[in-house]
Amino acid sequence: MAYWVYILYSESTGLYYKGQTGNLKDRIRRHNSGLEKATSKGKPWKLVWCTKKEDRLSAVCLERKLKNLTRERLERFILKHLDGFAGPDVP
Repeated sequence: MAYWVYILYSESTGLYYKGQTGNLKDRIRRHNSGLEKATSKGKPWKLVWCTKKEDRLSAVCLERKLKNLTRERLERFILKHLDGFAGPDVP
C-alpha cells in the first residue's frame, strides 16, 4: 500500500501542518471538516505539497524530518520540491 506525506497551510492561522496517510483525499476532508482536533482551528486547510511513498515506514520517516524543520527551512523545502506537489485531485 502506498502512503502520502503532505503539508497543509492555513491562511487563517498562518500555520503549516505536516502529516502522512494512506488516503490523502479523505485525510484532507477530515482536516477541513473539523474532525481532527489538531487542525480544527485552522480551517480551511490548503494542500501545498505532497509526495507518495511506497510504505508507511518511509512516510513516517519523512514526516518526522519535516516536523523537525524550522518554518524557514520548511518553506525553502516546499519551494525547492514543488515538483512533488500533486494538487487537490490526488487519489
